[in-house]
Amino acid sequence: MLIKDEELKGIKEMLLTMASHVEIAIKDSVKSLLEKDLELANKVIKNDHIVNTYDVQIDEACIKFIARRQPVGKDLRFITTGMKITTDLERIADHAVNIAERAVELINEPANKTYEDISRMREVAQRMIKDAIASFVNEDKRLAKDVIMRDDEVDDLNDSINDELITIMTKQSASIIQATKLAYISRNLERIGDHATNIAEMVIYMTEGRIVRHMADIKEPPKHP
Repeated sequence: MLIKDEELKGIKEMLLTMASHVEIAIKDSVKSLLEKDLELANKVIKNDHIVNTYDVQIDEACIKFIARRQPVGKDLRFITTGMKITTDLERIADHAVNIAERAVELINEPANKTYEDISRMREVAQRMIKDAIASFVNEDKRLAKDVIMRDDEVDDLNDSINDELITIMTKQSASIIQATKLAYISRNLERIGDHATNIAEMVIYMTEGRIVRHMADIKEPPKHP
């Protein structure tokens, strides 16, 4: 995105740095599960405060910009979109922490068939985040729409993992606790995909000035009495 205003450039740079920390948290949380790396899992949990700090700093910078400059048009949409994106990024980091916490609990459990799908799910969700942020930076609505379309792949992987876990629990009652925790991890990755979709939808709002949230669920405008 071509931004001439130095204050807006600073906000964008903070947001990009925050997104980078979030991407690392996603990658490391799942890696700690797959590689049974207790130190890495604890690092994800410990570093969550970094993302929280950026969330607060970016919101404060945006609020000050609005108060001092009273932006309109594209600048206003950029600021409001940036504030919403930081909220989604902070929640994504929380999901990464949730995954890392379950990884700690599963550190001594043997891997099963779902681990490969969890790894694949992480790859797709992380790429969605990366591309959603890129669509914001480059004002690329085509890429934003592509991110939205990829959410179905994450949902399908989540369904596949849950089906496999149900099969495992049916055959091995002793694996119920482990399977429940793996289902929780899968659910958190699915939610990360949802937040990436939220970001992409906000990019479309920023570039086109139209809100596309929940469009698939809206058949026609509601009728008022």
